[in-house]
Amino acid sequence: MHAMAKSKVLVVGGTGYIGKRLVMASIGQGHTTYVLQRPEIGLDMDKLQILMSLKKQGARLIEGSFSDHQSLVDAVRKVDVVICTMSGVHFRTHNILMQLKLVDAIKEAGNVKRFLPSEFGMDPARMGDALEPGRVTFDEKMRVREAIEDAQIPFTYVSANCFAGYFVPNLSQLGTLLPPKHKAYLYGDGNAKAVFMDEDDVATYVIKTIDDPRTLNKTVYLRPPENILSQKQLVEMWEKLSGKKLEKISISAQDFLAPLKGMDYASQVGVGHFYHIFYDGCLTNFEIGEEGEEASELYPEVEYTRMDEYMKLYL
Repeated sequence: MHAMAKSKVLVVGGTGYIGKRLVMASIGQGHTTYVLQRPEIGLDMDKLQILMSLKKQGARLIEGSFSDHQSLVDAVRKVDVVICTMSGVHFRTHNILMQLKLVDAIKEAGNVKRFLPSEFGMDPARMGDALEPGRVTFDEKMRVREAIEDAQIPFTYVSANCFAGYFVPNLSQLGTLLPPKHKAYLYGDGNAKAVFMDEDDVATYVIKTIDDPRTLNKTVYLRPPENILSQKQLVEMWEKLSGKKLEKISISAQDFLAPLKGMDYASQVGVGHFYHIFYDGCLTNFEIGEEGEEASELYPEVEYTRMDEYMKLYL
């Protein structure tokens, strides 16, 4: 049987935390891979260096700007699949809505077989009752989805849950990315189940979806069974690895939300997201229905990283 030609891919936001991994996964899985080079990168040495290292690995750079519609149309005309990874961890919310310009360009170009907008977190379709101001992110993602669907652009939405780097070594403690030395704060009883993903595995799964008819116009949830863990299980895992017991202090939902009003915007967003993940269990308190697929079921060949392995680096 003749193997299908692999789609050509454009990654927008290719120097970012998850973006650079998607570029590498795309190249690694044999796709001709383009990265949008935006003019503002000329002022950011760190990002420019990432861009150049991606180029060295085989990525093709293509110039384009969000303030130049034609440049975006020209860029997307070169490819079959567009993946956007703008925004994300810094909660620069306007970045989410900048994607509407990308949607316009994809619509005009008319050749794109699949668009993956910037998602990769919780499923915004389930977050309609989320706390302010974190809810803004979800609402904006839903506006982008609406525009995609109105334009009848074929899509895949990816719900990648918790990036391990932000939630695992720190045992999901706010305010640090490193393991706590003496005590761990537990959210409520610490038993709500979340899903933790190695960032390179996220990229591997995402690239596998782009040419897969089973994921067309669907939401793909990254929920590999062994990575569905409670915060308490994370703490126990770390104690076992490190051989040290931590003092555990439980925070009630009320106490957790009490300081919210006095925080800056980004912190309010972060605390809101933590609340929904660790008190509501919003990542796992639903069944994946007809409109969704689960990545580890679709791609059992992917050897995903377990979280005790991920933690070992931090010992």
